[in-house]
Amino acid sequence: MLQLAGVLKTFDGVPALDHVTLAVRPGSVHAVIGGNGAGKSTLVKVISGVYQPDAGQILHNGVPVRFAGPAQARQAGIATVHQESGLVPTMSIARNLFLGAEPRGRLGLIDFAAMHARAHELLSQYGLRVGTRRPLDSLTPGAQQLVALARAACSDAKVVIMDEPATVLEHAELRTLLAAVTRLREEGRAVIYVTHRLEELYEICDRVTVLREGRVVHTGPLAGLDRVRLVSLMMGRPFHPRDASPSESWPVDEVADRPVLEARGLTRANMLAGVSLAVRPGEVVGLGGLLGAGRSETARAIAGALPVESGQVTVSGTASRKWSVRSAVRAGVGLVPENRTTEGIVPNLSVRDNIALAALPRLSHAGIVADTRIDRIVTTFMKRLDIKAASPRQLAGELSGGNQQKVLLARWLAMQPKVLLLDEPSRGVDQASKQQIQTLLDELALDGLAILLISSDVGELVDNCDSVVVLRDGAITHQLSGPDVTEDRLLAALADG
Repeated sequence: MLQLAGVLKTFDGVPALDHVTLAVRPGSVHAVIGGNGAGKSTLVKVISGVYQPDAGQILHNGVPVRFAGPAQARQAGIATVHQESGLVPTMSIARNLFLGAEPRGRLGLIDFAAMHARAHELLSQYGLRVGTRRPLDSLTPGAQQLVALARAACSDAKVVIMDEPATVLEHAELRTLLAAVTRLREEGRAVIYVTHRLEELYEICDRVTVLREGRVVHTGPLAGLDRVRLVSLMMGRPFHPRDASPSESWPVDEVADRPVLEARGLTRANMLAGVSLAVRPGEVVGLGGLLGAGRSETARAIAGALPVESGQVTVSGTASRKWSVRSAVRAGVGLVPENRTTEGIVPNLSVRDNIALAALPRLSHAGIVADTRIDRIVTTFMKRLDIKAASPRQLAGELSGGNQQKVLLARWLAMQPKVLLLDEPSRGVDQASKQQIQTLLDELALDGLAILLISSDVGELVDNCDSVVVLRDGAITHQLSGPDVTEDRLLAALADG
């Protein structure tokens, strides 16, 4: 029903989709999975007409097509349910359901009575018994997602694309969603289901395509493909089943030092479910998990950037009654975020200003900061981290990805932190910079810094961490330590549902 043949899509010369081939059959649910940066969202946008491919073909019912935009794709019978509902929050539920396809009377005017009656009937099928005249934004995010699904289902679309549809759904809403997907399949429609959640994937999908770094690394039936093999394909790591089971017991070197960082019962609805962990001086603790497991949310909660409903963060035995970014920084917690370009680096400021940014309050006297003090710190850390820049005055946005990452590290190291939270520190950097960052982590740990390392790279966790905490759906499922921190055991833990 829908086929991609050698589709290429590049951004600034870098392939986001590298000659991708995909075939979707009627009456089937075809899963598309992969880690961050695998190309899933780009694939959805190419099929739905948001992007046009640079090379290759899209065939719909065997006929080559090229959509100038999402409206053309929808007219051709391809409907997309995005991770965000993509609807109009201030309009009524009924208007959102039939936007652009409103029932009309003899004079061409909208037949509101028919529209609301049909909307009520349609929503009932999805377990939503609400007034159809209510504005969409009066519903919960999960209910809004079900409205978006109902809109796609009520169209004549023969291909329905769902991009991470279950992210904001409660359990009951998820069951309704999966039942709706099953109904679409029984109607003979083709469903492309993009997800990171293995449970729902194995429950409703017939076939699976695994993307990694924009390339298809596997396509085939889901039956007979076990979870560990699937995760190893996503991660690009070999798996040896004989070594996969965590040992019943293993020797633990007792660490006399008390934890520098303790997080107890961090909870936030739909994000974190009672996460507790501890990091001691000189220890590197890894946070593992598939996409959407709650790794970044855990780091942001510890850094005070994500308010929690319950739980507590303690640094060096001291806890703040109202934990915030300010109190975390004052306690000595530094966070290098996953998205350095939007949440870390200030691209139109110099390297010097970026490094000194967090330390300015400490360097000031009566509100005045001496340039010599800043220059001394900047020179020290540019040399220590081998930051390649024309000068400290060069704009940070002009540096390579690896050097931008090192600028962020320098910013927090200049604060002399007690705890350093690193979210995907090696993503998007060259091999030389990756090795330098790994060497730096070893040095910092030897200096007694407590490090929490988040990575989707199994090898990076194994190479750097003393122990690894594995998350799924915001809850801890496994904790590996000592000799249990191996690639095979970590892959098995990631796949364990």
